[in-house]
Amino acid sequence: MSFLLAALVLCCRTETSEGPAGPLRLDRAGERWAKATLRGMSLEEKVGQLFMIWVRSRFLNEESPDYRKLVEEIRTYHVGGLALSVPVDGSLLVKSRPEEAALLLNRLQRESALPLIVAADFESGVWVRLEGSTVFPQAMAFGAAGRTDHAEAFGRVTALEARSVGVHWNFFPVADVNSNPANPIVNTRSFGEDPQQVGDLLAAHIRGARQGGLVTTAKHFPGHGDTDTDSHYGMARVGGDRARLRSVELPPFERAIEAGVDAIMVAHVMVPALEPAPDRVATTSSAIVTDLLKTELGFRGLVVTDALDMAGLTSLYAPDVGRAAVEAFLAGNDLLLIPADLAASWTAVVEAARTGEIEAARLDASVLKILETKASLGLHEERQVDVSRVAEVVGLPHHVALGQQVADEAVTLVLDGGRVLPLEREEPPADALPYLTRPEVRNELVAVVFSEDRGGDHGRVLAQEIRTRVPHANVVFVDPGVAGGIADEVLKAADEAKTVVVAVYAIPNPGRAAVGLEAGAAPDPSRTLLEKLLERAAGRTVVVALGSPYVAESFPKIETFVCTLSSAPVSERSAVKALFGEIELRGRLPVTIPGIASRGAGIVREASPPARREGAPP
Repeated sequence: MSFLLAALVLCCRTETSEGPAGPLRLDRAGERWAKATLRGMSLEEKVGQLFMIWVRSRFLNEESPDYRKLVEEIRTYHVGGLALSVPVDGSLLVKSRPEEAALLLNRLQRESALPLIVAADFESGVWVRLEGSTVFPQAMAFGAAGRTDHAEAFGRVTALEARSVGVHWNFFPVADVNSNPANPIVNTRSFGEDPQQVGDLLAAHIRGARQGGLVTTAKHFPGHGDTDTDSHYGMARVGGDRARLRSVELPPFERAIEAGVDAIMVAHVMVPALEPAPDRVATTSSAIVTDLLKTELGFRGLVVTDALDMAGLTSLYAPDVGRAAVEAFLAGNDLLLIPADLAASWTAVVEAARTGEIEAARLDASVLKILETKASLGLHEERQVDVSRVAEVVGLPHHVALGQQVADEAVTLVLDGGRVLPLEREEPPADALPYLTRPEVRNELVAVVFSEDRGGDHGRVLAQEIRTRVPHANVVFVDPGVAGGIADEVLKAADEAKTVVVAVYAIPNPGRAAVGLEAGAAPDPSRTLLEKLLERAAGRTVVVALGSPYVAESFPKIETFVCTLSSAPVSERSAVKALFGEIELRGRLPVTIPGIASRGAGIVREASPPARREGAPP
């Protein structure tokens, strides 16, 4: 494309007031491009379009082995798409800046003969992968806030930010109904346990995202909410008969289809009521993908597998991992996500197409869907993004304020013992100077932060916000590795405290086993320490669940219990504002906590004037 033609294309593309992408639209020119491109493709090129592989957002020199490997895979296997993620260091995600992601994706687009479609798991917004973008809470917080306009705005903002960095497709919203408190993988990623509310919120999100030009995905079909196994690690099973599935699991997917969702992701779960074969998960079941989703529910969009490298699938194909891709395609999936072995999977699908096991018409139909999706995004005209515009779109102040507003409205007061809230502020001296004034730590207010890894990010914003209000607060970070060793120290501090804040981060994280504070997890030193804290100071303690609300089920001695339904930084900030009476509490539980509270529960509490400790400056 000449410089002049490229400039004309950029000028003519539909633009919103805040970003370069307009609503998804497949016009006649796009249709012609897709069909013409399909006619000119070899069998090997067609098969390559079915595959999507990882790309980790970071700086890569063009001569580095990692970059060259990516380019080689794109060219050798004619890969159709990339799934953007970030490097992982232990429990930490090593995030990059949005501009770095945009630069890397632009370079990879230039390396590919055909435009690449780029997807990501932006489940709480772009910030979960890229620093500096708008922070939203997890989906269950939207259920607690209960406003579809928030969900629609969330979709629109995510779309604007994603498209600005070169990401076209979000693997969201989650359509799973989280009806099983022991679910280790869905939990706060779901909007809640009521199929109607889940459907309303995901339909609103889909509308907003598509308005912003983002391809949307409802997942994990036919429903992953009523399971107690993480399919990244093992075989998950969805129980219940067909009547149960039709009344609970399937309605949100039907709402998504009505709302115009572009793609549906199929889960690696066993569903005996739909597929009795013991060696078939939903991903490889034509009864589920073709008969139910495509024929009965009438879905005509893209059907994408969950990642093919997950143990819930690979355990069934250990001798021949490439066969998993063939079986998934034969079942009715269009796009094959993250194969465990790209070379083996691509070769297996090519061979199945050559022998006629995969019919030519079926292969062409799926490839055409993928090409038409790319055309609806305008990628046939311009696949690059303008990196200089990223700072104009990402992290706009009114978007940031919206994310904080949703988090504030989601905070839910579930139990109130009447003796703790609101906490009292302790203002620092007016002449306090940075670096020269170090408040002495006291045990009047003790905050104990329980997480999987005390060296991680969780609790850092919470601690900062507490110390802003009570500079002398004693904040202690605890994980299972140190809980036993520091138990005496923590209990002594709690004995001396007027008030104890316990912040519990029990968070569903794909590919991570549950820790001991989560409902259904085996006891560990963290649970033992929390139990002892409640035995000695329940009346002086407020427990805040920053993540799974079900933790309260394991600790019946809790007297004051607050849920944020999210572990995002905005939720940490909202939690502290709620503890100090700075915001109105009006959230409603979108799930039932067995033995504690039913869905819809929530104590309304007006914001209160700032209270100060005795002796604090007026």
